[in-house]
Amino acid sequence: MEKIQIIPPRSAIAFTLQKGDKLFVTDIEGEQVCDFVCYNFHDRQEYLSSGRTIDYSDTIFLTKGHDFYSNRSNVMFRMVEDTVGRHDFLLTPCSSDTFRIIYGHKDPHRGCHGNLSEALGEYGISGDAIPVCFNIFMNVAVNGDSGRIDVLPPKSKAGDYVVLESNMDLVVGMTACSAGKSNNYAFKPIGYRIENK
Repeated sequence: MEKIQIIPPRSAIAFTLQKGDKLFVTDIEGEQVCDFVCYNFHDRQEYLSSGRTIDYSDTIFLTKGHDFYSNRSNVMFRMVEDTVGRHDFLLTPCSSDTFRIIYGHKDPHRGCHGNLSEALGEYGISGDAIPVCFNIFMNVAVNGDSGRIDVLPPKSKAGDYVVLESNMDLVVGMTACSAGKSNNYAFKPIGYRIENK
């Protein structure tokens, strides 16, 4: 079992998991989102799919017991523990365009998309291959009548965590999210550790 690793604020990392490994993702200080994406280690054109996962789960609020599917309808991992119960699988990772268009920044941060692009580049995965991420700890409210979405402060407190069990060999990308609105306008680290099968 690995010791806890730290993803510094507004940054990303990439690593591999073997089938059967468990990944513990911890919100160290509370109210911090972690963008999570993964690919089949043996074929990087197979990747985590928001659409297929939501379709097969019949819910946008994914939590303990849910399987997460690839674009080829294969289970990539299952969430086996969840102390928060609210995460997002609708919104794309923030990017320099996010900061330009939504926040009005003239010199925008490259965001989670840019950070993931750099981290995943080591595994031959380009920015154009990054889909909608599973946004761990992100709190997005959806109005049932209008369909309007509101990004609210995460419900996660310091020490809250999820555990993901891999169902295939994976390349994983993870961030400590860079968007102010997603993290209640404070940027904090994310912790993770791997429990090998």
